[in-house]
Amino acid sequence: MRVTLLEVQKFKDRGERIPMVTAYDYTSAQIADRAGVPLILVGDSLGMVVLGLTSTVPVTLDEMVHHTRAVVRGSQRALVIGDLPFLTYTNVDQAIQSAGRLMQEAGAQAVKVEGGAATAPVIERLVSLGIPVMGHIGFTPQSVNQIGTRVQGRSAEAAAQLISDALAVEAAGAFAIVLELLPTPLARTITDRLRIPTIGIGAGVGCAGQVQVWHDLLGLYSDFLPRHAQRYLNLSELIGSALLRYATDVRDGTFPTAAQSSSMDEATLREALELVERMDSTQR
Repeated sequence: MRVTLLEVQKFKDRGERIPMVTAYDYTSAQIADRAGVPLILVGDSLGMVVLGLTSTVPVTLDEMVHHTRAVVRGSQRALVIGDLPFLTYTNVDQAIQSAGRLMQEAGAQAVKVEGGAATAPVIERLVSLGIPVMGHIGFTPQSVNQIGTRVQGRSAEAAAQLISDALAVEAAGAFAIVLELLPTPLARTITDRLRIPTIGIGAGVGCAGQVQVWHDLLGLYSDFLPRHAQRYLNLSELIGSALLRYATDVRDGTFPTAAQSSSMDEATLREALELVERMDSTQR
């Protein structure tokens, strides 16, 4: 059985912090699921870390469906949340169609949308149709061309607006909300005011949970690590070293060995060659 929305709420009610990670394919989903991570986000961050784009803005709904489907196949226990990409929920009708694809075609158990009070009507309608929604405020990557990549809510006015946005998202029926790049005191204040869990990324320790991008967490980038990320492993270096050894073994002729090869009876091979000769003579 997968993690349910009720279980997610109980995590916060018990004061149990909630780990969430992004995953973009079958294998990473399997690994995260087996590690007991309760929430997996198929983020539109795949635009940068998987597709090599410069932002999340060009990511399409078709791409999100494709990757979400793979993550759902690779997981059994985790609740899988699919991001609705840029300009796929500009109005209620469009949001229903987009979320429907992630739920029906890809098998996601929930969707995530960016935005505060302005997005609340979309969230409310989706929830009324049985589509669980995770909100996302603060730095919203789909708005990068407007706000840039920087901490949000530093002024009193901006902080007040974010608190209002968080309350609106909760009132609309979201089951959780991502707080990205917020000052720690502000994120803690929002967390304390909300009944639903907050999931922080670059928002300090006061949130009910945390989310990290797979590639940042595991060191799959060798030359870049966001300030808010923690590298728990340097996979880029380990994988690079393994590939170097492999390439060297191939060039030296030390791979494959007999252990990676199959044998054949010499008499059978001779018989095969004789058959080839007879077939050749017949064709001539």
